[in-house]
Amino acid sequence: METKKYSSYAQIERELEILKIEKEISYQKLIYGVKKTKESFTPQNIVSDLIGTYSSAIPYGTIVSTAIPFILNKAVPFVKSWLSKRKRGN
Repeated sequence: METKKYSSYAQIERELEILKIEKEISYQKLIYGVKKTKESFTPQNIVSDLIGTYSSAIPYGTIVSTAIPFILNKAVPFVKSWLSKRKRGN
């Protein structure tokens, strides 16, 4: 990388402002990536991805890969509420 030569403080200030904005953009991209990664780590998504990967090896894989996420979306909240009711009852 070449050493930059500046002829005024205004050029230096402008370059620093550009670098500051680029840094903020990179930081926001990182935050967005982490957020999307956290959202993808749900039980439903993990099982769906796993089933989708092996759907060709499973008999009726297409039907199973479609049904499993639907069942999990209904079953997981039900099981969570059932478990929380059991804990409160004891």
